[in-house]
Amino acid sequence: MAILAVLASAVLPMAEVTVTRSRELELRRSLREIRTAIDLYKADFDRAVAEKKIIAAVNETGYPESLEKLVEGDDWNGLYDFKRRYLRRIPGDPFDEYEEGWGLRSYRDEPDSMFHGGDDIYDVYSQSTRPALDGTPYNTW
Repeated sequence: MAILAVLASAVLPMAEVTVTRSRELELRRSLREIRTAIDLYKADFDRAVAEKKIIAAVNETGYPESLEKLVEGDDWNGLYDFKRRYLRRIPGDPFDEYEEGWGLRSYRDEPDSMFHGGDDIYDVYSQSTRPALDGTPYNTW
């Protein structure tokens, strides 16, 4: 019995670390997927402006107004023969304990800002302040 108790006490912490590590990998994948979609959206906007398919407003940055715009897609006024979608769905934050969703930053916000200016979406981050296995808070990833 004593041997089993010692083995169990060694296995449980390792299992918790494994679960946390897999959630961290999921967070990294989700952030990369959304950030790549934002960059592709911006590249298509710039291309549509360059090919004179759309006319950009003076203060328009070309970044999406919402994450839902990445799912809905756009044909860029004939740049594509179809509505190009950038995400199938908005990935969830595995560390979102209070269902707050992703933290958002606009193009005009400071790089480490925790408040969204509301103009567009330039970057996303996790709102979790919990420390990662490497000691950094998840909201700095």
